[in-house]
Amino acid sequence: MARSSSLSTARAPWAWALSGAVLGLLLATVLFAPALWLAGRVHTASAGQVLLQDARGTVWNGSSQVTLTGGPGSSDSSALPGRLAWRVQPGWGALQLSVFADCCMQTPLVLDVLPRWGGVQVRMQDQRSQWPALLLTGLGTPWNTIRAQGQLALSSQGFGVQWLHGRLALQGQLQVDAIDMASRLSTLRPMGSYRFVVTGGDTPRLNLSTTQGSLQLHGSGQWTDGRLRFEGEASAAPERQDALSNLLNIIGRREGARSIIKVG
Repeated sequence: MARSSSLSTARAPWAWALSGAVLGLLLATVLFAPALWLAGRVHTASAGQVLLQDARGTVWNGSSQVTLTGGPGSSDSSALPGRLAWRVQPGWGALQLSVFADCCMQTPLVLDVLPRWGGVQVRMQDQRSQWPALLLTGLGTPWNTIRAQGQLALSSQGFGVQWLHGRLALQGQLQVDAIDMASRLSTLRPMGSYRFVVTGGDTPRLNLSTTQGSLQLHGSGQWTDGRLRFEGEASAAPERQDALSNLLNIIGRREGARSIIKVG
């Protein structure tokens, strides 16, 4: 009995050392997980439409080139100019994600991610940025057909997303200004500038309006049961109908001089 106790006591330091080594390895794996791991998770979550290429650094602090694609089997792709950098900082009951694209941002986009019972809440700190519309071409249909050119200016005010028990809720406001837009489907350059406004609430709403231009777009919609239902129309200034006719035939159902747009 004494011999067994003595052997157990002798093995104890080795057991503690082994446990410490395993714990240290797990901690190192978590803290220094390569950015390549994150690239794989983003690829899976986006069904292959968002690629983090030439990923450097770690999951917590890294950078990569970003390419958008139409998914598996698609030949469409477009790359964001420059690199995208990120930093993840754990906190008490939350994660803060900071993202910076040197091509398109003056200040980083900061997201606070808060786990909730039955879901998650994401709050976006107020942000302004500007992105090339041509980037959307990489996502495939219908963007590869329209091949939009121009600038997309994004701004937010108190915007947040909450996903609880399978239900989507939005707070605040998100605005996208599509500035001096053009398309390979029309010889008219630019066709116009447009504003998309997403407003949160019990029933989040989307509003589309024209700020200037010969191609007139307007419409409104709302998210119901997690799905967007949108109705709008497009029309051309009388002196520009020939230049915009082909585009009007594609973006909606043609009714005389108008094109009716429906989603959902």
